[in-house]
Amino acid sequence: MNQQHQVILSLGSNQGSRLENIEHCIDLLHQEVGTVIKVSSLYESDSWGFYSDSFYNCAVLIHTHKNPQKLLKNILKVERKLGRVRIESSDYQPRVIDVDMISFDDEIITTEVLQIPHKHLQDRLFVLLPMIEVAPDWKHPRILKSISDILKECKDEGRCVKISKLNAPLQKINFHDFNYIAIEGNIGAGKTTLVSKLAEDFNAKTVLERFADNPFLPKFYKDQSRYAFPLEMSFLADRYQQIADDLAQFDLFKDFIIADYHIFKSLIFAKVTLAEDEYRLYKTLFDIIYKEMPKPDLYVYLYQKTDRLLANIKRRGRSYEQEIPAEYLEKINNGYLDYIKTQKDLNVLIVDVSERDFVKNQKDYIFILDEINKKLN
Repeated sequence: MNQQHQVILSLGSNQGSRLENIEHCIDLLHQEVGTVIKVSSLYESDSWGFYSDSFYNCAVLIHTHKNPQKLLKNILKVERKLGRVRIESSDYQPRVIDVDMISFDDEIITTEVLQIPHKHLQDRLFVLLPMIEVAPDWKHPRILKSISDILKECKDEGRCVKISKLNAPLQKINFHDFNYIAIEGNIGAGKTTLVSKLAEDFNAKTVLERFADNPFLPKFYKDQSRYAFPLEMSFLADRYQQIADDLAQFDLFKDFIIADYHIFKSLIFAKVTLAEDEYRLYKTLFDIIYKEMPKPDLYVYLYQKTDRLLANIKRRGRSYEQEIPAEYLEKINNGYLDYIKTQKDLNVLIVDVSERDFVKNQKDYIFILDEINKKLN
């Protein structure tokens, strides 16, 4: 999975319906550029460096997998959609919308088109006041000063007043009544990637399956009949221990727990891999354990077509997975769907991601968030 970056943007508008311009810009950034995690209050400030109507300003903090150059291109595209026409001039101009990249992680970037952190941020109250709301712990990587110290030292005497609150897009997604969410899917469906993104965006504790530590897994893919039973037993024991431990030790600094598996997957895989007599024994042991396990408040199944699964498996390059046949993946998928049909008391959401890439395409990620939100409501 590509690294997720934390970026602060400054938004401004002093033409047309300024509030609508700001709100529309936030929505477009969220839909097309990166996940808008925090939004500051709305401020009104005098125009800076030229005489014109006053500006509405705010700051947003976003998460994105894009590099700074790609991010800048996407931001300029959003500006154009909102009617911004950039004029080659050294003078300041009125504008429908202005989006400036203020920071990108802790990086220092200096190019002809991009300077990070923004070279004027310490001189402008309309940047600093909204910025401290979305990133109160931010520290300038070049001058090594905190945002609060920079604000104290700012010599800008222009008018900049808070006038109202703005809504962040993620506020409409309410996980507050949920303690435990499971994201499931076939091998290569992207469940761990999605769990990691959701955890970062919604301040959740992750429970990630420890498949890489299982000594039987590479042996199983070479000789399934011999190693199927010890593999499934070791997975069952590890899943039980991990979920029991993590759910018992809730992190006070996280809002909920999100896992990239539900323990019932053990029975689904066992039914496909084990001989009939082994499966009967396994199910007897599983039923004893399953009664003691907490059930997720929301169970999301990522459906992915087999050809996409095979492509994803090949792309991530785990040597022991490269010979997995399509028939095996189809059996696993059918096992999941059969299980879901029988679960009357489980809060299930099936999301078809066969034609979606929720890492590269922000719209696809927002689609999944919208589907989850519909289910929550």
